[in-house]
Amino acid sequence: MTPTDLYIGGRWLPAASGRRIEVVDPATGDTIASVAAGDVDEGLAAVAAAHDAGPAWAATPPRARAEILRRAFDLMTARGEEIADLIVAENGKSKADALGEVAYAAEFFRWYSEEAVRIDGDLRTAPAGGNKILVLRQPVGVAVLVTPWNFPAAMATRKIGPALAAGCTVVLKPASETPLTALLVAEILAEAGVPDGVVNVVVAERSGPVVSAMLHDRRVAKLSFTGSTEVGRILLREAADTVVSCAMELGGNAPFVVFADADLDAAIEGALIAKMRGGGQACTAANRFYVESSIADDFAARLTAALADQETVLISAGARDRVDALVADSGTVLTGGAIPAGPGFAYPATVLTDVPADAPILRQEIFGPVAPIVRFDSEAEVVAAANDTEYGLAAYVYTGDLARGLRVGEQLDFGMVALNRGLVSDPAAPFGGVKQSGIGREGGHDGLLEFLETKYIATCW
Repeated sequence: MTPTDLYIGGRWLPAASGRRIEVVDPATGDTIASVAAGDVDEGLAAVAAAHDAGPAWAATPPRARAEILRRAFDLMTARGEEIADLIVAENGKSKADALGEVAYAAEFFRWYSEEAVRIDGDLRTAPAGGNKILVLRQPVGVAVLVTPWNFPAAMATRKIGPALAAGCTVVLKPASETPLTALLVAEILAEAGVPDGVVNVVVAERSGPVVSAMLHDRRVAKLSFTGSTEVGRILLREAADTVVSCAMELGGNAPFVVFADADLDAAIEGALIAKMRGGGQACTAANRFYVESSIADDFAARLTAALADQETVLISAGARDRVDALVADSGTVLTGGAIPAGPGFAYPATVLTDVPADAPILRQEIFGPVAPIVRFDSEAEVVAAANDTEYGLAAYVYTGDLARGLRVGEQLDFGMVALNRGLVSDPAAPFGGVKQSGIGREGGHDGLLEFLETKYIATCW
């Protein structure tokens, strides 16, 4: 049975206020569960529990921390169907997408079980001779982790995995739309052997005051946030008051560039992955399709045929209505483009052509199954158009010329570039953006370093 209370200090607790948050199935609009609605006091209690558990967890041998994370990977894998069904129910994504997320999410525990024993240091002789430079990596301390609703398992494990591997303790504040998966992950971690207080989960009805209170607690040393750029800016201002170290993965506006020499079948296959994963509700989702003019009509026809009559479930009525408003007056609709009748928050896969260069849909993160297609005639033109955004998370390039692909990839102002691939994410790779798409990196060895402080000891012998 999925837990529905707050998880603080190894105990499942109801909210002191007695309030609960209803969890809605986006496919039907029906309430499927309710969870305890934490407040500021519960947030601070979770910080206290994490702080109290910190010294013992930091002193736990890296191999012991690694074995716990490896057990968590095994447990998540064994319960994959159960977790996927829960994601489908509270998030609305397809079962296939949910199973893919569970596998991806579990992999962060396996990857960081291997990274836990690879926390490096350094010992050098100073250039002047005599003195020694000793560099240590130590856990940063209590970390507040704030995750979004679009990948309720993976966004939690991508933060918890490296934090625990580094020896940090955490307070997870999941999105109130999809709290059930996060609470189940906490249960799995406890079963894997994570000591009481090392992982705490607080679901909040009013997230702003709870996160703000935690950031202003001197015991908190780290904030890891995934969400919108707008909220990221607010949290950066909050974190500045106590100079809390921040890692942020924010919004995206990913260009998907297709040159005339690309393998068009591969480009369409990649477009379907890059656009439709999670119904387009991903920060890495292809947002703007730039297609060389000589193949633009063929690409549009093929993409339309592939997406015709497909629907996806968005997280809420507000999200669906926002996507529909972006589609209005944004060009010629080849398929989709209208809210379907029936329950829930479905929206059809939509392809647009003749999109004006100043259309809002090209400037904003769509977060839905809409593919606006724009023609281009030269490499310089498309690089300039792709870079003309405040965002810089992910980009996609399809070309048969490897030299051009690498050249364009180097010129694109994005933290990640997928060359002839529709999927950029990998637990073993550094994930993150530039410009207003974020600060720092998750995944890979870089993700571990986010939860470590560098200490220099000057000595001689």
